[in-house]
Amino acid sequence: MFAQPMTFPVGSFPRLSKPVRVALAAVTLVTSWAMLVPSLTEAAAAKAPRAPLKVYISVDMEGIAGVVTADQLGPGGFEYERFRRFMTDEAVAAVRGAKAAGATDIVVSDSHGNGESLLIELFPKDVRIVRSWPRHGEMMAGLDSSFAAALFVGYHASTTNPQGVRAHTISSAHFTRVALNGIAVTEAEMNAAYAGALGVPVIFISGDDAAISEVTAHLGSMESVITKKSLGFHSAESIAPATACDQIYQGALNAVSHRDQRKPYVLKTPISLEVSFKSYTAAEIVSYLRAVERVDAHSIRFVGRDMAEVMDFVVFLDYYNPEMTP
Repeated sequence: MFAQPMTFPVGSFPRLSKPVRVALAAVTLVTSWAMLVPSLTEAAAAKAPRAPLKVYISVDMEGIAGVVTADQLGPGGFEYERFRRFMTDEAVAAVRGAKAAGATDIVVSDSHGNGESLLIELFPKDVRIVRSWPRHGEMMAGLDSSFAAALFVGYHASTTNPQGVRAHTISSAHFTRVALNGIAVTEAEMNAAYAGALGVPVIFISGDDAAISEVTAHLGSMESVITKKSLGFHSAESIAPATACDQIYQGALNAVSHRDQRKPYVLKTPISLEVSFKSYTAAEIVSYLRAVERVDAHSIRFVGRDMAEVMDFVVFLDYYNPEMTP
């Protein structure tokens, strides 16, 4: 609503001389216009489009409320269809929270299993979804420096952590340790380093208590939601799916609202990647590459110029199979 300017006709000052009355009227007009201009400016600002605020959400499944075994994690499990809905619900809760905090452009990465677990029809129609493998950036595919922040939903502890539910790093089938610059890392830390190289901070994470404790110990305190308490590799005390969604919505809203309090996680380059395999044969064969050093019977080291090169090498290790078709 505009302020109503006060106006006085020249004749409103009958006891004053005509020149004085004219001068007073002019001053009144200028004062009224000065009052009106801020109102016009505020109205224009209210109608102006919001500046773009891009948010990236990477979604895994092991950290989703209620997940404890392979029964929930893949198409062969009898609970998979129900739990991919719970996974989707938690991702949508994060989307809603980010939007409530002002996000205008959201990309969601389906980052579990075959990369096709999220029920994409349940997302708002303006959300874009990254699916399937292989892809540059792995769990962060599609991220670039134009994003303001990244959120992690459904994440888990590392393969070297004895406490987490379904704890692993990148590949539960092949890798027993993954390290960056000599320090064993979680998938969250690796993905945060990838995002940090692009200037994007990670501002939120959800998952079991072991995952949250491990990740925040290395990346620093951030908005987080503990979806369950680990009781073992295949057991947990979980909160209800609806409760997890409520908390993730609020956590995402708070995180995006206060995103400036988090800084990007940046590793010193060049970056040393060490991977230990369950099989010594894999380590031997990979070490035939001149850029790879065999550290011990089960481990290799690769030095990348940056996180993009390191991540591409991880994708190669995880997905290359000479029997692949087509």
